[in-house]
Amino acid sequence: MPDTYFLLLCVILLALVFDFINGFHDTATAIATSVSTRALTPKKAIIMATILNMVGALSGTAVAKTVGAGLVEASCVTQVTVISALISAIAWDIITWYFGLPTSSSHALLSSLVGAAIATAGTNVIIMKGVNMVLAGLVFAPLIGLILGFLLMLFLIRLIRKSSPSLVNSLFRRLQIVSAAYMAFSHGSNDAQKTMGIIAMALVSYYHLPEFHVPYWVMGACAIAMALGTAVGGWRIMKTLGVRIVHLESIHGFAAQTSAATIIEIASRIGLPLSTTHVISSSIMGVGAQKRLSAVRWGVGGNIILAWIVTLPACALLAWAICKGIHLFWIRG
Repeated sequence: MPDTYFLLLCVILLALVFDFINGFHDTATAIATSVSTRALTPKKAIIMATILNMVGALSGTAVAKTVGAGLVEASCVTQVTVISALISAIAWDIITWYFGLPTSSSHALLSSLVGAAIATAGTNVIIMKGVNMVLAGLVFAPLIGLILGFLLMLFLIRLIRKSSPSLVNSLFRRLQIVSAAYMAFSHGSNDAQKTMGIIAMALVSYYHLPEFHVPYWVMGACAIAMALGTAVGGWRIMKTLGVRIVHLESIHGFAAQTSAATIIEIASRIGLPLSTTHVISSSIMGVGAQKRLSAVRWGVGGNIILAWIVTLPACALLAWAICKGIHLFWIRG
């Protein structure tokens, strides 16, 4: 059997790779609407998102604790369990990035962790309270994003109904820079913490720690990895979110980003790991639906929703198979 310290190093390396790819994959989450409305140039948007993703990642550990100690029994998890989950999530992110689908890196990781844990110790290892909380976030967060985006857009339309189009465009082009910054911060505060939770889980398992704790060096490493991934950018997905779902103007981008960022930030503070991609996508749809239902390209939205649904079982099964394969061909061999 490979040395357990070597396996721990593999976990940390793979986790940081996943965090980098997560930032790369989800850059569009924070900046697509700002770029598509020309509120920011792509270069400025990526620089801003890079910095604020990193700042957001350092803002707390509530989500990390949910991921690391609330989904599966940490005492039953091995380094191979975590390695299998990370390989599965990384593979899924790369596949969906290639096809330009804004699927959830978060749910890819969480469902992979559940699948790998079942392969390691059976279904009794699962903490159903935590799993139910994640599933509730999967269902209700996009729905809330859709509704909040619709209502905020309705409020803004009534607020500026007597203003000139040129004044509205000028005002909201500036405000959208603020909403993009808010979105980038909230993205970092939720997404980077999931990787922190994975690494902390591996540390608890290796050192047999009595309680779950996220060290400062783990927070810093994950923040930097996500920031670097964000700096590289994900242009394929940016096109899907910023152009293909609905044609956006600055006021629509402001409404979508503000709605999504508020939902994500509240979730981060209460320790709910949700998909930032789900929330911003549904907020964009809600904003577009207020304009008129035909303004939303529901076919594109339907394909995105289908990809969300497929992510959970696909990643769980993939991680289960990887975990079984490692035990069969590497550990026992």
